[in-house]
Amino acid sequence: MLLLPSAADGQGTAITHALTSGKGLRASTLCQVEPVGRWFEAFVKRRNRNASASFQELEDKKELSEESEDEELQLEEFPMLKTLDPKDWKNQDHYAVLGLGHVRYKATQRQIKAAHKAMVLKHHPDKRKAAGEPIKEGDNDYFTCITKAYEMLSDPVKRRAFNSVDPTFDNSVPSKSEAKDNFFEVFSPVFERNSRWSNKKNVPKLGDMNSSFEDVDAFYSFWYNFDSWREFSYLDEEEKEKAECRDERRWIEKQNRATRAQRKKEEMNRIRTLVDNSYSCDPRIKKFKEEEKAKKEAEKKAKAEAKRKEQEAKEKQRQAELEAARLAKEKEEEEVRQQALLAKKEKDIQKKAIKKERQKLRNSCKTWNHFSDNEAERVKMMEEVEKLCDRLELASLQCLNETLTSSTKEVGKAALEKQIEEINEQIRKEKEEAEARMRQASKNAEKSTGGSGNGSKNWSEDDLQLLIKAVNLFPAGTNSRWEVIANYMNIHSSSGVKRTAKDVIGKAKSLQKLDPHQKDDINKKAFDKFKKEHGVVPQADNATPSERFEGPCTDFTPWTTEEQKLLEQALKTYPVNTPERWEKIAEAVPGRTKKDCMKRYKVMEVLELRVPSAFQIYCKEMTNLSSFLALAVSANRLGTGVLMTDFPSLAYVFPPEPG
Repeated sequence: MLLLPSAADGQGTAITHALTSGKGLRASTLCQVEPVGRWFEAFVKRRNRNASASFQELEDKKELSEESEDEELQLEEFPMLKTLDPKDWKNQDHYAVLGLGHVRYKATQRQIKAAHKAMVLKHHPDKRKAAGEPIKEGDNDYFTCITKAYEMLSDPVKRRAFNSVDPTFDNSVPSKSEAKDNFFEVFSPVFERNSRWSNKKNVPKLGDMNSSFEDVDAFYSFWYNFDSWREFSYLDEEEKEKAECRDERRWIEKQNRATRAQRKKEEMNRIRTLVDNSYSCDPRIKKFKEEEKAKKEAEKKAKAEAKRKEQEAKEKQRQAELEAARLAKEKEEEEVRQQALLAKKEKDIQKKAIKKERQKLRNSCKTWNHFSDNEAERVKMMEEVEKLCDRLELASLQCLNETLTSSTKEVGKAALEKQIEEINEQIRKEKEEAEARMRQASKNAEKSTGGSGNGSKNWSEDDLQLLIKAVNLFPAGTNSRWEVIANYMNIHSSSGVKRTAKDVIGKAKSLQKLDPHQKDDINKKAFDKFKKEHGVVPQADNATPSERFEGPCTDFTPWTTEEQKLLEQALKTYPVNTPERWEKIAEAVPGRTKKDCMKRYKVMEVLELRVPSAFQIYCKEMTNLSSFLALAVSANRLGTGVLMTDFPSLAYVFPPEPG
């Protein structure tokens, strides 16, 4: 159905043709039409306003309202307009030039356009020239300022840049002292005027003393995370359009970006200072803190009271638990007794069942004549069956009996032999494990008694000294170390007992477990033997050490066993690449200086005899044999008897002395 608009006042409606079906005419069809585009907008407006006016009528009303607004727009004449310098257009107030100084950033584009039109009609050079006013040539006339103002304000981007540096905007921030008594009157207008820079709409208000905590928190959260659209491209000192080449344009753009970023940073610092001052002076914050403190105190008291009540309740509960535990213990003991009785009954039942199954197995095997016609084989099978009865559990016995009773003789025999084989294998493994444990126990016993083998009880003092010497001579890392040590001992030993690597390892481990004093005793015995054989009495007090190691005319204090241990530990703790190594080593050995430690280390290097030639060189520097023996005794390391025995070349260094 097509709806036509009603006739206007004073007019009538006439029907020219009836829309009915007849001869030569089609029947009318009902079509539903949906408005689109601007007609849909008009439809929505009519529906919302409950009106039936057409879109054209709405458009006419809109134009009339705009014209009425144009008529209402009042322009303010800028008194300094005619004195403006067109070359200094960047420093002029464009809103004031167009007469919109009272509207400023709130002016619409239509108002800017209307203001420009009015200014052109009034100040155009042709108009003024026709009125007889003298006109400046070219762009020197102030009318250029009007054109420039319209150019800046009609472009949204340029207008945004100019609005960011609005010369009439107050950038001041109230101090804390200014808002001491009238906080809301001081800070409310400041936040109001700075809200124009927000990218987000619906900027929260400062509120008043009755504002809730949520509103105040939302207000300061918004301003502490303030998103400002204010930018400072209008204040760029250089215009890249004036550049002569691309590189110069890039340089100008780089300088402008740096300047804008600095100004943006200063602007955000200004906003942050404003929010900080407001937060520190806000009486509501103080009130909320006091309320929070009072709330915490109340919670603390309530908590203490609740704790007291809880302790009382716990005490009552503890008494009740003790009573319940006593009753539960009695009940548990009774249950344990009952369970023990049940377990005993079950055990008896199981014993009877096992006994029954064992008897059943014997009877089954007896029924089949133990699966053999030979008397000897039957006896052996009976032994195996008894072995099965002793070692098989109830479930295995039941399974085997079921197989024997429900199958033929051959199948039963195979099942029985398989079970016998498994049991025999299990017995064999257990026997091997027991033998291995016994062997291990015997080995441990031999180690604890000082080694194993034929030579475990034949270690003389000379052999012990020779072993100590060989262990030091062939350190860890030597290929086939213990075989080499055993061979070395077999060559140099005077006892005639041949040692194996196994004997050497066992004895070396037992020596490691000895007390340090026992080791010193072994060395001392070896040295006494050496003195007895050579008839030499070393005089440690009158010994003259080598100048190379001890220095000339210095007193030599023997090293004790404890000092020797501390020195060896310090040498391991501080390796060669440690900075100020010897100072740290001297600190680790009380009573010894850095020089003493270094001399002692050199003596140890020689006495360890890792290189025989070094030992010979050292001996050549000694004045006599007594000096060498005195130094060897003070070293507390190896016995000199072993050293002389291992190195026959010393006979050349130390010829036999008379007596």
